Amino acid sequence: MIGVASTAPGYSLAASIGFVTGEVGSKAPFIMLFAFVPMACIAAAFYYLNKADPDCGTNFTWGVRAFGPKAGWIAGWGCIVADLVIMPNLAGVSGQYLVLLFSETAADNIYLTTFIGILFIIAMTWICWKGIELSARSQVLLLGTELIVLAIFAVIAFSKALGNGIERTVDGVTYKSVKPSLSWMSPSGVNSSAIIAGLVVAVFIYWGWDTCVSVNEEAKDSAKTPGRDAVLSTVILLAIYLVTSYGSVALLGPEFVTDNADEAIYALGKVALPTVMVKLLVIAVLTSAAASCQTTILPATRTMLSMGSHGAAPAKLARIDPKRLTPDFSTWLFGIGSIVWYLMLVVVSHNTDTDAYSASIAAVGMAIAVYYGLSGISCIVYFRRFLFKSVKNFVMIGFLPGFGGVILLYVFFKTVWDARNADYGYGTLFGIGTVLLIGTMLLVLGLPLMFWCAAKFPKFFGYLPDPPELVKDPNSDDTLAAPLGTYTKAGK
Repeated sequence: MIGVASTAPGYSLAASIGFVTGEVGSKAPFIMLFAFVPMACIAAAFYYLNKADPDCGTNFTWGVRAFGPKAGWIAGWGCIVADLVIMPNLAGVSGQYLVLLFSETAADNIYLTTFIGILFIIAMTWICWKGIELSARSQVLLLGTELIVLAIFAVIAFSKALGNGIERTVDGVTYKSVKPSLSWMSPSGVNSSAIIAGLVVAVFIYWGWDTCVSVNEEAKDSAKTPGRDAVLSTVILLAIYLVTSYGSVALLGPEFVTDNADEAIYALGKVALPTVMVKLLVIAVLTSAAASCQTTILPATRTMLSMGSHGAAPAKLARIDPKRLTPDFSTWLFGIGSIVWYLMLVVVSHNTDTDAYSASIAAVGMAIAVYYGLSGISCIVYFRRFLFKSVKNFVMIGFLPGFGGVILLYVFFKTVWDARNADYGYGTLFGIGTVLLIGTMLLVLGLPLMFWCAAKFPKFFGYLPDPPELVKDPNSDDTLAAPLGTYTKAGK
């Protein structure tokens, strides 16, 4: 449940489908399918790595075991950065869609939507601080509402496009329905840069399924259930995104989706649905964004908890509330940091020509590609002794994680290369493309922080990767690794 809910399908589509069609037009369903491939591959890596070490730090601890403390630290930092970068967009959409329930005009008031967005961050931080049981229960209602309304929207959009079709003129531009075609699942006619630009946004759309692994220590059968749910989550998301993207493109064509990128799902809903259903669609996106605010906080704070408890960062990050059994300091620190980052982007967007909100979606895709990609490579390196023991091992702990990791790391470096150009989109800051600046600035900031931690906490940075001869077979009954820090330079 948390794995699907944390991706926030309604919010993810509302925030990004217009930018995907802007890059690849009617090929948006292909991008949804293409983005699923590396995500499913990385889900396999998460499944097997979680069997060895069901730690809430996930890619942080796995990186330490595979490559050593510095690589693990950067992988954990990448997770925290990705969560932080997207919080302003989540909060902004929450504020905007809440106001849309009552007034379209008021939804353009940046001060009102920002204030409401801040309240959402505070509310969701409080829920996470209260405890995981409340978090899980709240997902049932939020996700159920979201999926039902999205399904109704997709069915009606398909029926209108497959029937006699519809036509709408908006601001002098006429848009018409397009018959759905299997060719939309093909990359033909789209150049590689456009595919990568669409893919880095689509990576964000799928992102979040790993939350069910981040809370593994609070789940039943922590060595198996979270990893299995992570794999299942990606499959469910593929079905949701394929159907909805097909319906969105077919309803009035990809140009309409692109021209209304800032609120594409709302604009499509007004065409496809009666007024009452439009309100329900707004509620679905609103609850989706609110849920994602909550489930974005979870993996970030659990990573901070793990880094603090293992001595990779200040111990205060690992402080647990004795009554609620949640990482209180990390949770509120991340919540406050999110508000500060949100206000910074609001000021930048309001006083410059750059579109920081939209840029944050592509930028977060870069951070996601880094830490998911490293997790895929970590799986190969960690289990390398067992890669050729069976065909299953080669495929599940070798080929799939490696393939997913290479694709995502390529997406990152290709985006860095393309985004260096001022015409990449979303505007510039200090002469640098906004996507490149946001996507790399916070990641690079992790380097001096890591070196500070290395000087402050030398014990952790003296850990060694797990010796390959002592790594256990991931398909055996006994898969749990020795405690992190068992192997050190001092004890070598």
